[in-house]
Amino acid sequence: MLLNGERWRARVIQIAMLALATLAPLLLSAAPIVATDPVANASPEIELELALKSASDDAHYALRWVTDAQDNHGLPFVIVDKKDARIFVFEANGRLRGASPALLGLTPGDNAVPGIEQREVPSLRENERTTPAGRFVSEPGHNLHGEAVVWIDYAAKLAMHRLRPAFSAERRAERLASATTDDNRISFGCIVVPVHFYETVVEPVLRRTYGVIYVLPETQPVQLMLGALQLSLRQGDHSGLIR
Repeated sequence: MLLNGERWRARVIQIAMLALATLAPLLLSAAPIVATDPVANASPEIELELALKSASDDAHYALRWVTDAQDNHGLPFVIVDKKDARIFVFEANGRLRGASPALLGLTPGDNAVPGIEQREVPSLRENERTTPAGRFVSEPGHNLHGEAVVWIDYAAKLAMHRLRPAFSAERRAERLASATTDDNRISFGCIVVPVHFYETVVEPVLRRTYGVIYVLPETQPVQLMLGALQLSLRQGDHSGLIR
């Protein structure tokens, strides 16, 4: 026979077990659902792999060309795919550090307007606002407002920078976030990326060193641009390779 104290404890345990059995279904239904989507839960390494796999044929060709020829000369490098409005930032060893949509010059074209070195940026007409294609040696710096940027061609006032506040009618943030590339043409020629991407990828890779920026053409095959560069190297023209 149980003593009074033991009988009481047994009764308490019995009540607790009945309460737990009653509440268990409610507790389970209220528990957070863990997502099982492999892409949503992908590690940073998998996300980078997926980003690289989704790159265009032009971007893949340029990456193979750069790494095979070691054209970056031990520097970090960037591939800007204008046709796809995307940017890929690589470490010096060719490891992808990050990829992002980008805003580009308003007008398609692969050449800068003649005499742009003597022009003020606001004076550029709409048909002159292109992002020129080519191979550029970049360097970190600041614009006239003290904002940190990556200069692609300082004389031509061509830079890579983070998204800035602009006229609401330009809808720059919405353009970067949209699924289409048709609306990514809005800048005066500079390459504009999301703030988070600039601060977590571009700055850590390029803020203290030179880099090599490959802006892929959109009016001619990428093979033609890189082939011409390779020919110039074979002929001994090493101007602009490193500073």
